[in-house]
Amino acid sequence: MQRTAETVSEYLAQLSPDERADIRQVRDVIRRNLPKGYQESVQWGMICYTIPLARFSDTYNGQALCYAALAAHKNFNTLYLMNVYGDPRTEKWFTQRYKASGKRLDMGKSCVHFRHAGALPLDLIGETIARTSVDDYISYYQKAAKSGKAGKTAKKKAGKKKP
Repeated sequence: MQRTAETVSEYLAQLSPDERADIRQVRDVIRRNLPKGYQESVQWGMICYTIPLARFSDTYNGQALCYAALAAHKNFNTLYLMNVYGDPRTEKWFTQRYKASGKRLDMGKSCVHFRHAGALPLDLIGETIARTSVDDYISYYQKAAKSGKAGKTAKKKAGKKKP
């Protein structure tokens, strides 16, 4: 379920008390470990941690470059970790560390699904968030853009026509 909130406070207010407690717990870990230069906002119906357009505006979609995001859904929550998705070394490090934590990893390309905050190795989440500076993330993004990988899915969807 996509939220209609425009601010983080509005987003949290739309959640049930249990959802709010879980999202707040993960959000606190993100905020404590977020490198300087990223900002918290609501984008695409979820809490996002982005590089402001004033700092870096050369994105494929004209939106602030998303580094991480947090969303509550009807039956689960999702943490999006773009530095894990975008860097094979970080992905390998993350999956090995996650497995060693003893917690069950339910992961898509950039997303980690969880039912409650206690299902996540929160110390690893904090380390993962702290791992990539704004400058390093911009550098990675620019290399991906040059290779044609940045925004590939969005561009593909934009090019599809409905029957």
